[in-house]
Amino acid sequence: MSSDSSKTDLGDFERYMETLVRDWHVPGVGVSIVRNDEVVMTQGYGHRDVAKARPFTSSTLFPIASNTKLFTAVAAGLLVERGLLSFDEPIRNAVPSLRFYDQSLDAAVTLRDMLGHKTGVPRYDMIWYESDYSTKDLFDRIRFMKPIAPMRSRLIYNNMMYEAVGHIIELISGKPWEQFISDEILVPLGMHRTLFTYGDAKADDQGDYALPFSERRDSNEFWQTPAPKDDKSSPAGSIVSSLEDIARWSIMLMNDGRIDGKQVIPESVLKATLALGLPWPTEMSDVFGFKTDLNGIYGMGRMTAAFRGHLLTSHGGTLRAFHSQVSYLPEEKIGVSVFVIGDHCAPLSNAIGFDIYSRALGLKETDWTARLLDFRKKAKATMREARERAVPRAVPNTQPSHNLADYAGSYEHPAYGTLDITTDGTQLQFEFRQVKLPLNHFHYDRFDTADDETNGAWSVSFLTSMLGDIDRAAIRLDQAEAVFARLPTLPDADVLARLVGTYETPLGRKIGVKLSRDHDIALFHPGEPADVLKPFKGLQFRSSDFPDITFEFVLEEDGRAKALRHWNAHVELEWPRIDDSIPADALESDGLLKS
Repeated sequence: MSSDSSKTDLGDFERYMETLVRDWHVPGVGVSIVRNDEVVMTQGYGHRDVAKARPFTSSTLFPIASNTKLFTAVAAGLLVERGLLSFDEPIRNAVPSLRFYDQSLDAAVTLRDMLGHKTGVPRYDMIWYESDYSTKDLFDRIRFMKPIAPMRSRLIYNNMMYEAVGHIIELISGKPWEQFISDEILVPLGMHRTLFTYGDAKADDQGDYALPFSERRDSNEFWQTPAPKDDKSSPAGSIVSSLEDIARWSIMLMNDGRIDGKQVIPESVLKATLALGLPWPTEMSDVFGFKTDLNGIYGMGRMTAAFRGHLLTSHGGTLRAFHSQVSYLPEEKIGVSVFVIGDHCAPLSNAIGFDIYSRALGLKETDWTARLLDFRKKAKATMREARERAVPRAVPNTQPSHNLADYAGSYEHPAYGTLDITTDGTQLQFEFRQVKLPLNHFHYDRFDTADDETNGAWSVSFLTSMLGDIDRAAIRLDQAEAVFARLPTLPDADVLARLVGTYETPLGRKIGVKLSRDHDIALFHPGEPADVLKPFKGLQFRSSDFPDITFEFVLEEDGRAKALRHWNAHVELEWPRIDDSIPADALESDGLLKS
């Protein structure tokens, strides 16, 4: 593979890039151009670290985000090629442990549906974004994702399906997704500067990796945004690569799997990823008021479209402050990849490629960047003005229904995990994954964070049980309300052990309190099944059989249980503790142990 710009006339491209970097206030941008089986150029402009003026180079490691997806699709295709998977049979035939939301999806969803965004299931990005979930954890949570459209009726982009496919690759191949990608794709291709996490990039011996910088939303000042999660690989979007490596990837794709005179990836696997799927939405063309490419159709891990009468295949990648586009013209065998630092510069990942293709094809040039810059400036000004005009819409003169301490606790959702609410006595604090922000009372039992430039604005609405307890917290995630159930606070094991004993009712009946093998508190009424109590808070428990009844243990000053008080809306009783042991007729049953 060699570098030879003489075979592609790019005219004043260098001047074009200098102007673009200046006008768009670009922190850094990298461009790779390949033609046939040769590199035309790999060039960085601006800085990979704008704060320290470190140059963007052809070997700078850059997060390619969703351009990872084609690697995952190709890896799955290799397993199809070997007869271990099928693109078009129900995926659960091969992987019965995968569960979807309902039986109709279980019976029908194929690998092609998952890789082609055809399941009818919405994104649910907040399940995986910035989470500590493994690919298996994400695989297990597919069953919580409710469809919003019939299968194969419209394209609904879905990162979670790629996470699940990553785990499927591990289940079928016996290798973790990263190892399979490395062994089957990266090593054979000689892509030695392609890694799996941003943490891998930060550990690079050369120290040559891109840092996330963007303009402030209300000014042109650069700021360093939070970096991608360091330690978690993602089959949907965690690969980091360099311009030099992505050039090799593009040459292989353009040449049907061949590079350096060798067939590295079977042609059939690559052809399968280009098979026509569902139409790609074109909403942004309507927003811009002009169309750049037409008739986009998604395959698996990439899409095809028409660019000024020429077939184009491409895919984009977006993380905060990192934007990429990997594309090529199959007939002309010209490929362009663009890496852009800065959210305010995101449109350039497409526009630079369109400019290069127009130059290489000898077409009349269109100033895509000027059109998009005008749109970007107007959008930024509009949003700034909208924030300035914003006024609270809270219902006036309302108060929280409880003391702040009553809202504090951990709340859990089966798909999204844990939400923590803490308090210092004067204010609540919102903690969800990497987001930690103070909450201010909005109205009734709703509390809001400020509109934070890093993490956005969050609202929490607390909900009460029939007994008046704060038992749920609702926040909006993935365009829907997600309700988190409050987790009980369980006393320490030594405290629980001191609750064991015999308690006497006012009518003289002896009630045994025991610990189960799982350290659950249970009431034993002689001759009746045990009633396992659900922990609520502190020394309060709820009856499993009668959830409107609350039990609370009363302690002596030395910490021993003195009595068991219980109540509902109509009565309150107290049973004194009369013995440390259990009544003789409290037999071992229902999985319970004698004290």
